[in-house]
Amino acid sequence: MRAQLTITVDAAKWLIARAIVRLPEVQEAYRNGKILLKGGTTVSCIAEELLGINLRISGRITKRGTVGSFENTDSPHSVLIKNGQWQNIDDHFSNEVLEMESEDVIIIGANAIDADGNAAMMAGSPGGGNPGTAFAALNTEGAHVIIAAGLEKLIPGEIADIIRKASRKNCDFAMGMAVGLIPIYGRLITEVEALKIISNTDVIVIGRGGINGGEGSTTVILDGDEDSLKKAIKAVLNTSQKPISGTKRSLKECTPGSPGCTYHLSCFYSHKNKIKI
Repeated sequence: MRAQLTITVDAAKWLIARAIVRLPEVQEAYRNGKILLKGGTTVSCIAEELLGINLRISGRITKRGTVGSFENTDSPHSVLIKNGQWQNIDDHFSNEVLEMESEDVIIIGANAIDADGNAAMMAGSPGGGNPGTAFAALNTEGAHVIIAAGLEKLIPGEIADIIRKASRKNCDFAMGMAVGLIPIYGRLITEVEALKIISNTDVIVIGRGGINGGEGSTTVILDGDEDSLKKAIKAVLNTSQKPISGTKRSLKECTPGSPGCTYHLSCFYSHKNKIKI
């Protein structure tokens, strides 16, 4: 049997989250190891699924461009889960990454993915902030790295090429903060993989984009038996009205004079642009 479904950007985040928490390695790490969640809207969905909490959102892309938060808050951006309990690790992210072992799991989002499954994260703070300094260690300690990113992040071309091009400092005008890119290596889970995990169906993308709330959406065809297709349909319908995840205060985006303005570069709104308009 066959079904056709359309998955919005926000629904994809929740589908990805619900699939990731089902993965055997995640379940095992939750029971007997550690799980590190590096904040972002998709990873915040995972925090809600596992812990019932929202994460603080730092950078984000809106219609104004690449922007930060209006204010600093004490809510955690990154957390470590051990023995079913979580702790804020924003001040010691690097140390916790270095303590991860082979049975542990690191879950992180991405701002760009390519057709080969490569991924990268934008960095508007110097060096990517506290997490950025630890990214090299994500893969050295043997932990499972899972990249949670929807297909709206898919770029034409290759991640390696855009990493060489993007730069915080080699930019003369930016809608928001100028960003560089940090490569991330791990198992990529998009909404396509999520549906396969949730429903054990064959999934193929037949269209992208939309209007009236469907911008960036993914339309797919699924093949499978009736029970499997029902699982997929229910999963999509149940997530289609879910709100964006993240603490309410952190979702308010920056304005000129916000804390990030002290170190963000080339921002048009803060008059740091060299190309004058």
